[in-house]
Amino acid sequence: MTLSQPSDGVSKGQETHLNRARASLRQALSWYSHFRGYRQNYSNDVLQAALRTELEVLGNSLEKLDRGVICIAAFGLVSRGKSALLNALMGQKILQTGPLNGVTQWPRSVRWTPNTGGKVQVELIDTPGLDEIDGQARAQMARQVARQADLILFVVAGDITRTEYQALCELRQEQKPLILVFNKIDLYPEQDRQTIYQQLLNLGANSTSGKHLQQLLSTDEIVMVAAEPAPLEVRVEWPDGRVTYEWETAPPQVEELRKTILSLLNREGRSLLALNALVQARDAEANIASRTIALRDAEAEELIWRYAGYKSLAVALNPIAVLDIVGATMADLVLIRSLARLYNLPMTGYEAGKLWQTILSSAGSLLLGELGSSFLLGLAKSTAAIAAGGSPPSIGAYAGAAVAQAGIAGYGAYMVGQAAKVYLEQGCTWGQLGANTVIEEILDRVEPNTILYRLRQELRQQLNLPQNK
Repeated sequence: MTLSQPSDGVSKGQETHLNRARASLRQALSWYSHFRGYRQNYSNDVLQAALRTELEVLGNSLEKLDRGVICIAAFGLVSRGKSALLNALMGQKILQTGPLNGVTQWPRSVRWTPNTGGKVQVELIDTPGLDEIDGQARAQMARQVARQADLILFVVAGDITRTEYQALCELRQEQKPLILVFNKIDLYPEQDRQTIYQQLLNLGANSTSGKHLQQLLSTDEIVMVAAEPAPLEVRVEWPDGRVTYEWETAPPQVEELRKTILSLLNREGRSLLALNALVQARDAEANIASRTIALRDAEAEELIWRYAGYKSLAVALNPIAVLDIVGATMADLVLIRSLARLYNLPMTGYEAGKLWQTILSSAGSLLLGELGSSFLLGLAKSTAAIAAGGSPPSIGAYAGAAVAQAGIAGYGAYMVGQAAKVYLEQGCTWGQLGANTVIEEILDRVEPNTILYRLRQELRQQLNLPQNK
């Protein structure tokens, strides 16, 4: 296998992805930096701690982007040779290995400087055997490390067990590029990629995850290595006729894996780095929004009802039909901005207008009906006002139209307020430099021959992004 160099177009595309991701994270940190000094507005210390944690995630993600550090995590069951594999990749024994099970007791990271032209640095993460840690602790550790990683190495040896298969499927749910590394090939020379792949398919034949794994893992992502070959007894014949036997250890056989990793980093490493940082930022921003909105829910309800009253009164008292619609729309925009200020979430006047349009279109006939009914009632009210001249019937017609129009306007304001609460929580990652927007840009522009291209539909589904046409 030869190490492929990215074309100028691919390289420029990766730089664009990285720069857009940096801009998105910097904007998010600027938006949410006010949370650091907002303790007086939050009575819940647990919420404050949670918000600080999310802000740290944003800061760490930006720092990782600025340093250009790609994280590669090695997972597998005990005694599969994860530590030995990472040592072999680095060309020196840094991580402890040994004949006893469970030498690695907790995740440990080391820096690897491969020949990638200095564009990307690599952090290798060694993890304990997935079958050494009990239940929930194991799952939590795996999720935390997998979420941090940009690329996953899943190390197996010998016949793949059902526990390994289940762990592999769980890691695949993180939607990260994954290379299945079959270690100790010197002890299992009969194994080949197709045999290993068939074992996985057989294990998944009776489960819903089988088809999923088949779609996202191909034989191209299966690499055979011998990270720490077993010593071989060698017969030595001496000039004097003596024959002795010595033990020799062959050098590690990891060149294919090294080339596979470097090829992937050259082709899409910076895009992977940008995408993973954006996904973490997206989750952090969503957590900030949801926790803040939950805390302010009672105040938001009061605010919505107050603005519903203001809107009803303004519409009822305005005798000009067209101005009714304009005034009602302005009241909705002010309500959206006021909710955003209450939650301390970013919202400009332009974004409030875009959000109002989104709410109007998603609500469909309900709010459109409000506008139509309000306009018709406004015309009736204007006609009655012109014809009134002190006539009781005309005044009665005006009052009836005004009351009906006020009721519809108030209900519409309440619906806009409720919808705005949802969109402020879920839409904080949109906007020109929002995390979701930039993620979509990257997924729309990935090259067809990349791992990201195969993962993009699954990523869209996981992140609730619009599917490709």
